[in-house]
Amino acid sequence: MLPYGQARVRSFRVIPALPVPLAPLLEIAHNLWWTWNPRAIDLFVRLDRELWNETHHNPVRMLGQIAQETLDRAAADNSYLHALSLVHASMTAHMERPTWHDTRASERPEIGDKSDRPFLAAYFSAEFGLTECLHVYSGGLGVLAGDHLKSASELGVPLVGVGLLYRNGYFHQYLNSDGWQQETYPEQDFPNQPVHRVIDPTTGQQFRVSVELPGRSVTIGVWRCNVGRTALFLLDTNFPENQRDDRDITRNLYGGDVEMRIKQEIVLGIGGVRALEKMGVEPTVYHMNEGHSAFLALERIRVFRQAHNVSFDEARTAAAAGHVFTTHTPVPAGIDRFAPEIMERYFRHMLHDIGLDLEGLLALGREHTEDRGEFFSMAVLALRTARDCNGVSRLHGAVSRRMWQRLWPGLPEQEVPISHVTNGVHARSWIKSDLIDLFDRYLDSAWQRDPANHDVWRGVRDIPDEELWRVRQRTREQLVTWARSKSREQMRIRGAGQEEADRVAARVDPTAFTIGFARRFATYKRGTLLLRNLERLRALLTNDDRPVQLLLAGKAHPADGPGKELIRDLVRFARAEGLEGRLVFLEDYDMDVARRLVQGCDVWLNTPVRGMEASGTSGMKAAMNGVIHVSILDGWWDEAYDPESGFAIGRGEQYDDRDEQDEVESRALFDLIEREILPEFYDRDSAGLPRKWITRMKRSIAGMAPRFNSNRMVMGYASAHYYPAHEAAMMMQRDALRNARDVSDRMHRLRDHWPGVAIESVRSDISAQVPIRTGVRVEASVRLGDLSPEDVLVQVYHGAVTSTGDLVDGLAEEMTHEGGGERGSGLHTFAGSFTAHQSGRCGFSVRVLPREARLPTPFVPGLITWDVESDPDAPSTRQVSDFVVEPARA
Repeated sequence: MLPYGQARVRSFRVIPALPVPLAPLLEIAHNLWWTWNPRAIDLFVRLDRELWNETHHNPVRMLGQIAQETLDRAAADNSYLHALSLVHASMTAHMERPTWHDTRASERPEIGDKSDRPFLAAYFSAEFGLTECLHVYSGGLGVLAGDHLKSASELGVPLVGVGLLYRNGYFHQYLNSDGWQQETYPEQDFPNQPVHRVIDPTTGQQFRVSVELPGRSVTIGVWRCNVGRTALFLLDTNFPENQRDDRDITRNLYGGDVEMRIKQEIVLGIGGVRALEKMGVEPTVYHMNEGHSAFLALERIRVFRQAHNVSFDEARTAAAAGHVFTTHTPVPAGIDRFAPEIMERYFRHMLHDIGLDLEGLLALGREHTEDRGEFFSMAVLALRTARDCNGVSRLHGAVSRRMWQRLWPGLPEQEVPISHVTNGVHARSWIKSDLIDLFDRYLDSAWQRDPANHDVWRGVRDIPDEELWRVRQRTREQLVTWARSKSREQMRIRGAGQEEADRVAARVDPTAFTIGFARRFATYKRGTLLLRNLERLRALLTNDDRPVQLLLAGKAHPADGPGKELIRDLVRFARAEGLEGRLVFLEDYDMDVARRLVQGCDVWLNTPVRGMEASGTSGMKAAMNGVIHVSILDGWWDEAYDPESGFAIGRGEQYDDRDEQDEVESRALFDLIEREILPEFYDRDSAGLPRKWITRMKRSIAGMAPRFNSNRMVMGYASAHYYPAHEAAMMMQRDALRNARDVSDRMHRLRDHWPGVAIESVRSDISAQVPIRTGVRVEASVRLGDLSPEDVLVQVYHGAVTSTGDLVDGLAEEMTHEGGGERGSGLHTFAGSFTAHQSGRCGFSVRVLPREARLPTPFVPGLITWDVESDPDAPSTRQVSDFVVEPARA
């Protein structure tokens, strides 16, 4: 290969010479709609199955390599042409039919005809997992993003994706003879991928923008990938005018040091906004999928300041109204943070344009704004510049509120404005084609049009047990056939003889109970939990009466030594115990491997430390295929668990001692498998059918599929986040940012005068004990200083009281102004009431918040005043008036 700059290379593209009747094939190949349409995939498999597999299921490359006589033969085959016409018509119908969003827009004129600008969401993500042949993803975050785009296309939600086009993608994995993970980074051939350059019609050249890095400008090109009706724009820095280090910004996903990481995130966030603007794409809502793209907020603030000559706060108010931030990280260690000196080096040039000095910028990304040594957090930047923030499961929402509570000092944890939208998976991308045919027959095609409809999925119960079990057995057999081949290939590469490789491969049993475990090998996911008891594991895997096999896959991050050790421990154990073929590690985990496993196993095992798994999605994919979920109550399973459709390891206990936790939960897992799971699976009737197990499969499919599919997820984002953010953004940006200016000025005024706000006294008619459902009246004397009653929201906050005197699970009731403020005293009376709805020890307090209807919540950091202890020497804590609520008497 020629080194950079050694010779001038003139490039061109060679395209396949398709016979005219096959022209629609090229259109289908270049739209990833085919990835969730089995009949479209069948078109390419029918042409040349072997080449389809050799190209790693890449139809664009396949059409460039296929023999011309094969194409000519297909062009003369009437049955093939008929199938092609049906698939092409189906794709055209998908692009043109009325959608769920069309209905919402007709019902909600603010996002439709009456909107100042057409609604459009821009979904920014560092990775997108759409298909195994396009390596711009590493794992769950990217696959979730890919499923998000697919569902947006099906629902018709106007949305574009923005990401990076990684030349070498994420690494490919293989194990050496000792079981230690090795990495390779083969380069992707973009002209033979389902992506194409976006051409500027004014120049005839690829659209390009630039971003500023220290002492230089970096050129960025834009590529496009079609995902049904949704466009994904991918950014690329591999241009000759860029210096070599900058050309490599889009070389590897999650590769390099902290300097490479900040450059990638500048290109994604700032470059992404500029690319959309250059192409004339005008989003009204910007969705940050994790904090990697949060620099987009700084760019949008810069744009508003430049266009409207406004202050930083005014520009931030205008920009944030249209921002949505989704956090996927349950621990601080998983968040990108940059040292102050790195931030200064990369953003010094931008300070004037965004209207901040260096300390002001750094404070925007710090939890403790006055701590000058604290690193700059991308998550904190996103939280401080987004209207809406959410976690990705119910439990993760609670974990996130606890994790970030300190950004809203004085606010109860449950009220921290971080909600949740539980993740989902794209059903048709992950359900086995044989099962799709079964669903089409018994559920009608309504399940494809409306996969979030619970009523539709109830039809699963009508599928005859025999038919469902036949599909399950056939799918397991296909998985085993593939696993044998892959195992044989892996062993041969590691130096094993043909006879040994064949012997081990033959031990993978198409009739054995098959446990699947596949995910990133991080220590908290505990991929070796079963190794805690080697004797029980050995007995499990050598039981010929109730045979069990364990198929595992997953990558450890290249820098994660402990994660690599987990993989090596599994491989060594299997080898030392002679269990190769019963415990099989399948290398190079990607979407193809994942699809085969979630479709073909009997149970899907998940063993994270509780609270460390934000959501998890592989179990959702498995459940839709009738694969039973066995998991710690964490992530999505904490809200999904149903004892009649899956199994829980433990009851959600928390442990201080990690070693004790591993031991207890390992024993619980073995108990489940030995005493409940295997007896039920191997309990066969006279027809050879495991009736109880099949009933469990049906309940799992019918219960999980409508709740945990990505159409439901995207509908949730659109209804609860995108549409309100669009309306808020239009309101804030109308009339040259008039509302944004006004809200910003109002917040400045409130901040200036808030130190004068105090609750002087609280009075109530409550006694020490009150009957349940009794109304309680409360009055408060509130000093507002120079503020007026219209500036504030006074609330009585009531709930249960713990043994330590803390008020928990509180509810707020607004109090009304009843007078005061005479002769400039600033002292006002507010009154309100609440009803005690639960028995036991309860309490209430009074608080003051800012009132501003144009903000999504009244919870503005630093602007909250509670009724506190009047003793100046006492700690400044909430004053809680407690009482006992008596239960109703018969």
